[in-house]
Amino acid sequence: MTRIILLILAIILLTEPCNAAQKVFVLQSVRVAPYEEALRGVRSVVSGTVKRVVISEMEGVDVARMVRDERPDVILAIGAEALTRVKRVKDTPIVYLMVLDPQNTLTAGDNLTGVSMNVPPERQLAALQSLMPRLRKIGIPYNPSRSGVLARKAQAAARSLGIEPVARELRSARDVVPVAEGLKGEVDAIWMLPDTTVVTPESIEFLLLFSLTNRIPILTFSDKYVQMGAIMALDIDPYDLGRQGGDLVRRILSGAPVEQVQRVEPRSMVMTVNAKVARKLGLTLSEEALGRARVIR
Repeated sequence: MTRIILLILAIILLTEPCNAAQKVFVLQSVRVAPYEEALRGVRSVVSGTVKRVVISEMEGVDVARMVRDERPDVILAIGAEALTRVKRVKDTPIVYLMVLDPQNTLTAGDNLTGVSMNVPPERQLAALQSLMPRLRKIGIPYNPSRSGVLARKAQAAARSLGIEPVARELRSARDVVPVAEGLKGEVDAIWMLPDTTVVTPESIEFLLLFSLTNRIPILTFSDKYVQMGAIMALDIDPYDLGRQGGDLVRRILSGAPVEQVQRVEPRSMVMTVNAKVARKLGLTLSEEALGRARVIR
């Protein structure tokens, strides 16, 4: 009996340090609600030691040195700034969350995997079509060097749904005004892609005013712009996105090589509709679609 007890104790001592050694180092860009929700989702599925550093609260932090000191099993980068800062670490698996990267440039790397924030264009447009069944033409302003790949996918998605895409290229934020003016009378709605040439504080203000003045609704990629005056967005659910990221972290901690842990798209979406703006635009929206949405009244 004594030998059996000693054998059990030996097994526990041999296996326990392995579990205890599993560490996740979280690098977070800023402390904002969506990022906090994403981390909460991660924590709901990941056990073990989790240490977090918020970049905006630690000026001049040497991320690479901190990683060397911590020696984590996995790095979790939440936000584009966090991923940018930690990408030079090549010998530790990195899982990213809350990184908007339509061209898939920032998220490229052999030791990287994560959950995309890029909601598939066909799902976005299908949601708008369910809200506005009479949608026939949609304007797509974009900078080819910033969102060319996404714009091509958006046009293909429109055609697949029987909607005519009216794509307009622009090269700088100054082109937003003439491009938008050129879409008057040509389209039933405008699709605002996550393109940093199109989406600037000045252009957002102009586009939302243009929308109201000309009664042309705007489909966008974030509910914050819906709150400002766009008609609709199909956005990610940060908590569930975190749970997806947590599943990836857990697989790596269980021994899966990072190159075999495939990047995934968000599985849960939240549709937000601004009914107040719809009334100002004189639009009659589908009640069935509104019943599935978060509605701003």
